[in-house]
Formats: sequence, structure tokens, C-alpha cells
Amino acid sequence: MDIDENDKAKEEPTKTKTTTATKPKKKPTASASSESASVHPVMSLAQDIHKLTMIHNGKLSAEDATAIIGCKPEELLEKVMTRVGTGGKSLEEAMKENEAKYKPSGEGDKGNAAKDTTEKSDTEKEGEPLLSPSLYRHLQSTLSYSSPNALTEDNLNTLTSHHETILKHLNEAVTTAKDEAGDMEVLHAYMDIARYSARCSTKESALEAYDKVIALPKLSVGKKLDAHLEMARVSSFWGDYKKMKETLDLAAKAIANGGDWDRRNRLKVYQALSFLLVRDVEAASKLLVEGIATFSCAEMCGYPEFITYAIVTNLLFLKRTELKKSIIDGSEVLQVAKDIPVVIQLANTLYECDYKAYLHTLVDLQPHLIANRYLQPHAGYLLRELHVLAFQQFLDSYQSVTLESMAKSFGVGTEYLDVQLSRFIAAGRLTAKIDKFGGVVETNRPDWKNARYQEMIQKGDLLLNRIQKLGRVVDL
Repeated sequence: MDIDENDKAKEEPTKTKTTTATKPKKKPTASASSESASVHPVMSLAQDIHKLTMIHNGKLSAEDATAIIGCKPEELLEKVMTRVGTGGKSLEEAMKENEAKYKPSGEGDKGNAAKDTTEKSDTEKEGEPLLSPSLYRHLQSTLSYSSPNALTEDNLNTLTSHHETILKHLNEAVTTAKDEAGDMEVLHAYMDIARYSARCSTKESALEAYDKVIALPKLSVGKKLDAHLEMARVSSFWGDYKKMKETLDLAAKAIANGGDWDRRNRLKVYQALSFLLVRDVEAASKLLVEGIATFSCAEMCGYPEFITYAIVTNLLFLKRTELKKSIIDGSEVLQVAKDIPVVIQLANTLYECDYKAYLHTLVDLQPHLIANRYLQPHAGYLLRELHVLAFQQFLDSYQSVTLESMAKSFGVGTEYLDVQLSRFIAAGRLTAKIDKFGGVVETNRPDWKNARYQEMIQKGDLLLNRIQKLGRVVDL
């Protein structure tokens, strides 16, 4: 029997209860398997670290950052470093509290080993200090952090020794579980090591610990997928996107052999963000729009953040009718509209053909793209594509239009518009030409019917040639 059998029985009532409770349209909540996922590494913390990095590198102004995060950058930096360190407590107090959580169970508790290890992960709240010396050193270096309250190198070395002691206890629990308990207890003991490493240790240590979990015999598809997803999250947190993609590819192969609907939906969110990181925006957009109504991946990103990704990517690919149905009038989208006003305004102004307001919204959107770790590497690309989208939509309505009239619609000068259109026309992004003397833009609509006919003829000839070659081979 696979290790997961008992967990499946426990999850079923939770799913039923969630389904009943969400009949009225509400924001998606965490599902059964999502709730059992480790809170570490915390992806909201990764977003905060990214914002601080952009501010430190001069790519995000302090004014824009303050408007986005709701506090001064200095306050966010102090908050992040406190969180990564001891949480504002003394080093001794923080280590004492951490040690109490992972103290080995007494003799009388051996029979409840699986229950205890599960409850440990439940006590790991998102607000608890990470006590991570490796991450603390990294941030001290990259963000040039110096403060009277900063941990010293001796403090960090003490924390490293403390974690080695805790991991020794957790490894002893693995040995005890193998000798005195069953497969489920062994799984929980290994997961404790992996999740502790994901919280306090290095990327390499965490991935190695998860590899040991996946290597366990009799591991069900569900538990294997959980481990793969947590590995992908560790890789994403540390910026190793190649490893993230490799892990998700393994997860996709694993779930092909089975797996429940909830884990499949969560995997789609991970895959969508992975596609986004490598600029496969079209593939990401399809998975994101599918996940709007089924989102349950709160450990990876918040729902407003997920809707932001869905809107920005799908504006580039959805037809107007689908955009209206899925984005503009989508009930799930409207529920979080107040949390993401800039992105909502972007979609509405494009749909309503209010191009002047649309360009103003693009200006407001830029710092939000820079402040997001998934969108920032592609901010220039996305803004360019969103410009092309508006120009193409406007020109589709006319056979010819004056530069002055078009410039007035977009709220820009004719010289600026001329430069922008020339650039996109030269790149083959817009099917139009500019009559500079007459000050007119003429659209050259491609003859799709003739193009498809010619393509069909060419493919037909190729198919006939292959059939003739095959016929000669058969005759021989």
C-alpha cells in the first residue's frame, strides 16, 4: 500500500466541506493539500526581497516603492532582516523557542510520532523568524545592510551550530521511525528535515533533503508531487529557475500516473509561473486563465497577485469576447479588483478603447512590473507588447487615419507617435505604412484567405510527394 492512503481518507471530508462552503462566489481559499504544504520558504518574503533589491539597484524609485508596499523602503528592509534573523528577540530566546519545537519526543509518545510531526509543521506560521544565517549573510551583502541591531558574524555562526544540533535530532528521529514505526512515520520524519532545511538552511541542503523524501519506497503519487512542488518553491525562492523547471517536469511526469484534482490545479499554477519566468507568455496565459476559478495555491502567491499575472498575460492573447467574459466581467476578478486597481484599469481602458487613459495606465503599471520578481525581467517586453496591442487595435478600425487624429486619441504628440509606429512597422509588428508627406497612416490588412489557400496548396503538394514515395517503396 502506498504511504498516502491514510492521508487521502483524511482529506476527503475537508474537500467536501470546502466545496459546500464556496457555493457563493468568494475568494478562493486554501485547499486540503495546499494547507498541508510547508509555509517555507515564504514566497511573499521573496517578493519583499526582490523589491528591496530593485530599490538598492536604482531600478525602482523610493517614491514608487513606498506607494506599492505601503511603507518606506528603510522600514521594509528592517522588517525583512528582522524576519530572516531572530524576529526581534534575543539570540538566546529565539534559539530556545526553536529548540523547544523540535525537542525529541519522549518514550511514551512513540506511538504518536506521525501525529507529532504533522503538528510541528502546523505550528510553523508565516510570521515566525527564519533564523537563517545563509540568507542573512546574502542579504547583508547584496543590500548593504548595516544596523545596530544587525546580527554579528559570531551570532550567525552560533545559529549555524544550533541548526546542526536540531538537524541531528531530526535525523535521529528518522532512525527511530525506521526501527520502531511504519512507513508513514518515516515519511513525516524525512519531511521534517526537508522543511526545516527549507526554512533555515541553504538551497542545496533543502533540495538534498527533498531528494531523500522522493527516493522513499512505496511513496504515493500525491506525496511525491507534494515533495516536487516544495522543491520547486525552494528553487524559485533562491532564483534557480532552471532547477525549478526540471523539478516541475518531474512533477508533471509523476502526476500523469495519477493524482487528485487539487494537486493538478496547484501544479498548473507552478507551471504557469515557470513559463512566465522564461518568457513563454502565451503558455503561461493559458494556464493562468484556467486557474482563475480553481486557484488554491496560496503557498506560491496570493490571489490578487495571481489575477495580476492572469490579466497582464491574457490581454496579449485573448479575443475581445473572451476578454470580456473571463477578465472584464469575471466574478472572481471583480472580487479582488480593489486590490489591483492599476491592472484592472489597464484591462478596462483597452476594452473600452480609451487609448489616452490606457497609455497613462501603462506608465502607472511600469513600477508594479519592476517590483514583481516574476514580471520584472520582462517588464520592457511586456510594455512594448501592450503598446503594440493598443496600436493594432486602433488601426484595425480604419483603412487610413491621420497622424494628428491618432495622436489625439492616444494623448501624445505626432512626432512621438511617428517614431513609435515607424519602429513597430519596421519590425513587422504592425501591418501599416506611414505617408509622411500627407501625415496619414494607411493600414495594410493581410489577405489571410489567400495566405491560407497558398499554405494549403504547399502542404498538399508535400503530402502528395510523400504518398508517391511511399507507394514506390511498397511496390518494391
